[in-house]
Amino acid sequence: MSRRAHFNHESDMNRRSVLQAIGGLGTLAALPMSLGPTHASFAATLTADAAREPRLVSIHGSVTEVVYLLEAQHMLVGTDTTSTHPAAANRTPKVGYLRQLSAEGLLSLKPNAVLGTDEAGPPEVLAQLRQAGVPLRLVSVKHRFEDLLEKVKLAGEATQRPSAAQALSADLQKRWQATQQKVARRNAASPGNAGPRVLFIMAHGPAPMLAGTDTGAHAMLSYAGARNAMAEVSGWRALNAESAVQARPDWIVTTQESVAALGGLPKFWQLPGLGMTPAGRQQRVLSFDTMALLGFGPRMPATLEDLQQGLA
Repeated sequence: MSRRAHFNHESDMNRRSVLQAIGGLGTLAALPMSLGPTHASFAATLTADAAREPRLVSIHGSVTEVVYLLEAQHMLVGTDTTSTHPAAANRTPKVGYLRQLSAEGLLSLKPNAVLGTDEAGPPEVLAQLRQAGVPLRLVSVKHRFEDLLEKVKLAGEATQRPSAAQALSADLQKRWQATQQKVARRNAASPGNAGPRVLFIMAHGPAPMLAGTDTGAHAMLSYAGARNAMAEVSGWRALNAESAVQARPDWIVTTQESVAALGGLPKFWQLPGLGMTPAGRQQRVLSFDTMALLGFGPRMPATLEDLQQGLA
């Protein structure tokens, strides 16, 4: 397989739980919930608590990455299992997978703020945290670049480093604009080309899934100028031979964790129907770190450029 066809990154089998955190599978879809105090009241809480350094728990890998970039990682007393980057985040106390949190485990760390996204749950645990007086700050997931800017703003408030957060936000916006311009120029160089048809597969768990619209995968494919081969489906659908063949993908995009969970690329291509697709016949697959591709975190600009280059 060509270097372009498969970005060979280091895989970690302990990171399979990232699937639900950023995939949003149908039965694990984000549940509606109150987002707790406003930014103003949250800032007031932190000001009142300024006599002691913040004790933060991050329950989303992208937020954890931002805290590290703000050089405030010493304030993290715990993180969830999607927090695997940078490598040092793996050594922080873990509070479990973000949709299956335990109030007891979180409260034992005595945090004065819990940071994450509205994918967190279950709702009863979030209610227990609020009842215990722990500020819960959750960014609304909309699968946009602006989600990342909201995370930076939130982390800046929580770590009491607003100036550093503003500088990081400005840098990320500059990088994002540069990436978008590169994508636009490459697409313009091929007038009349509607973009490759791409099938996104998530295979971390027992049932491989295909990404439709209203998913982070669909958003990233759109940003890259590609066409989602499952655009007629909303959310996630189980993979079967018929759906794979009918999708007629030119490329398959997946995660490193999916390839590792299946036992490598040879096993990956044995998934139902893939061998009968244009992508399968030409062995065209791109794999990425899950949180880098779907987490809408600081690595988003660079990952989008890699995705677009790979599909070119």
